[in-house]
Amino acid sequence: MTHTSHDTILVLDFGAQYSQLIARRVREQHVYSQIVPYTVTADEVRRLAPKGIIFSGGPASVSTKGSPRPDAGLFQLGIPILGICYGLQAIAVMNGGTVERPDRREYGFAKLSVHQSDSRLTRGISSGSQVWMSHGDSVLTLPAGFRCTASTDNCNFTAVEHEEKGWYGVQFHPEVVHTTDGARLLANFVLDICHAKADWSMGSFIETQILSIREKVGDRQVLCGLSGGVDSSVAAALIHRAIGDQLVCVFVNNGLLRKGEADLVRQVFGEHFKIRLRYAEAEKLFLDALAGVSEPEKKRKIIGKVFIDVFEKEARAAGEIAFLAQGTLYPDVIESISPSGGPSVTIKSHHNVGGLPADLKFTLLEPLRELFKDEVRLLGKELGLPDEIVYRHPFPGPGLGVRCIGEITKTRLDTLREVDAIFIDEIRKAGLYGEIWQALACLLPVKSVGVQGDERTYEEVCSLRAVTSEDAMTADWYRFPPEVLQSAAARICNEVSGVNRVLYDITSKPPGTIEWE
Repeated sequence: MTHTSHDTILVLDFGAQYSQLIARRVREQHVYSQIVPYTVTADEVRRLAPKGIIFSGGPASVSTKGSPRPDAGLFQLGIPILGICYGLQAIAVMNGGTVERPDRREYGFAKLSVHQSDSRLTRGISSGSQVWMSHGDSVLTLPAGFRCTASTDNCNFTAVEHEEKGWYGVQFHPEVVHTTDGARLLANFVLDICHAKADWSMGSFIETQILSIREKVGDRQVLCGLSGGVDSSVAAALIHRAIGDQLVCVFVNNGLLRKGEADLVRQVFGEHFKIRLRYAEAEKLFLDALAGVSEPEKKRKIIGKVFIDVFEKEARAAGEIAFLAQGTLYPDVIESISPSGGPSVTIKSHHNVGGLPADLKFTLLEPLRELFKDEVRLLGKELGLPDEIVYRHPFPGPGLGVRCIGEITKTRLDTLREVDAIFIDEIRKAGLYGEIWQALACLLPVKSVGVQGDERTYEEVCSLRAVTSEDAMTADWYRFPPEVLQSAAARICNEVSGVNRVLYDITSKPPGTIEWE
């Protein structure tokens, strides 16, 4: 791994919804964290040589037969361990304590009573501090050598420790924002108890990765498919800093891009960064292939196939290529090793250039695979990418092809581009762009009667959508001030010929998806 010069905290994942959040909170202390499945062996952990281990929470009951258990050898390594929720209960039962399911479960806010002022884990956390509880089981009796350092009204053993062995446990979730002193508690464990060096930063990451990329690539060439999205843009900027003209970027203009997108990519990467950029103008190819097609999945397949054809042609024309760069992120990597044994992740189609011919044998280069999305944005800023790219909302691989509902034509796409540009412009003018996970406009295959001036019109309908989300798994519709929607709707109807009615989509995910198709 490329981070060997940094101290590491391992997060053992027992299937918790918060495992990624724990890792991110550790990184906020400027200490590198890595998520591994709970099945990791003590020998593997010894080789990784972490400064500390955190057992995550999990959905199972520790009392159930066959419930997840870490390798008992972890307790013999002399490495500090912090158990959170299920992690605490696993520590308790594996070392001679007992766990029960009491009559009163605890979900939501609770007030912490701190009993031992000399505990290094709860140092600086006062009684009455708010914590977030989410558990059915509770520790009933502590193993020998442990002491209780904090409790809540419904949980006797809310924080426990065996200081001599360096084993600690909390029944609440310090990683969520609802626990007011959670960051302090994690800092106490990571920095004070584990003595991890706080030297993980974007600056140090860039230095380490540049050396790693140069070592891997040598004097060979790397090909990167640029989409204009955050991940591929940051990957390209980082690789270019490492190897300069050995990087060749391919940007395919499929005719399904937002207004001004192709110009932005050419200006930023071609003119500003002076990256070798192969620009493939392929609008006609895509539109000809999509003519008369309305079915969403068929559209996606056609767009994917034509993209591969164009990308392959550009790849062959770029000369001898040894590596294919992708903007794979850490959540993609984690998902592929999930403890639930779930299927390996399929990287988003606009990163993952799958389906290339067998004779194009590339080695994958994934310089962002250790980073979370917010870290990628920080890296982009550090590398000098403009805010317009670094902080942009997600955009689907098939582009406006999945937002132009029904048949795709150049006229309808041009109409949708104008609608989209006005909507995003109004959001930016209102200062709301940063509050929204994703904002989009769809052109619907529906016409409605309208009145413009003294004339009746019969034109297309568009739908605007904006959502808030943490990770796109779930999403809620964004509550705009009415005047923002009013202004956007007025401008669209006045400035875009062919649209006379504007709707706002208030469907959450689930039951809807963020995109329409």
